[in-house]
Amino acid sequence: MALHIHPAQGTIVICDFNRSFIPPEMVKRRPVVVISPRFRERADLCTVVPLSTSIPDPIMPYHCELDIGTPLPEPFIETRMWVKADLVVTVALQRLIMPFLGKEPSGKRIYDTRIITPDDLARIQNCVRHALGI
Repeated sequence: MALHIHPAQGTIVICDFNRSFIPPEMVKRRPVVVISPRFRERADLCTVVPLSTSIPDPIMPYHCELDIGTPLPEPFIETRMWVKADLVVTVALQRLIMPFLGKEPSGKRIYDTRIITPDDLARIQNCVRHALGI
């Protein structure tokens, strides 16, 4: 189910890049980190940085490794991911979902709500600065 509320900065969510993106842009579902705060004037938009399990070749200043601790739900089961800050993008909240863990016996859905550390968010923001040349 798509998000209706802008997640907190540093939240890991899943973004559907399948619609209207063209390679070499991101073109599949993948985890992303929310890097924008919520702005009342653009409540339906969110700036994110994609994560990948593939080691960049070559590793550039706009890449950094991120240890997320416990794996996300399948198929994103790696605990170490690479930030691809050169692919920072602003997307509609309709593209974003929380990682789905399953259901309680009552039928209530369970989501993986995970926020990275302030230090990791600062590292990602630094990578974005490198990617944008600022």
